[in-house]
Amino acid sequence: MASEAVVRSTLFKVPNPADIDGILEKYSTLKKDAKKDGKPYILEVNAGKANTDPRNQGYSFLAVTKFASVEDMNYYDNQCEAHQAIKASAKGKIEPPPLMVYTTNAVGS
Repeated sequence: MASEAVVRSTLFKVPNPADIDGILEKYSTLKKDAKKDGKPYILEVNAGKANTDPRNQGYSFLAVTKFASVEDMNYYDNQCEAHQAIKASAKGKIEPPPLMVYTTNAVGS
């Protein structure tokens, strides 16, 4: 059976709005910086500051990443140097833990 693409959404609570720009800057180059076997492997990256809305429950930053497989997503979590750099730059700036969900049956265009 062929693997299905994985769409992952991660929500962060960033108490100091001034910290969001630095986190966003790291995400802006993630697609090209993230390498697996020397090649880019993340299919899509979208990230940004959440709009003010009472339904956001304090989450102020959203990152959506798309991978070709769960294996690639697991690589991202555990071995990807670019992802480790994002974690390092956000350390102390987010209220842990972020909320992460992913799906392999997303509807998209």
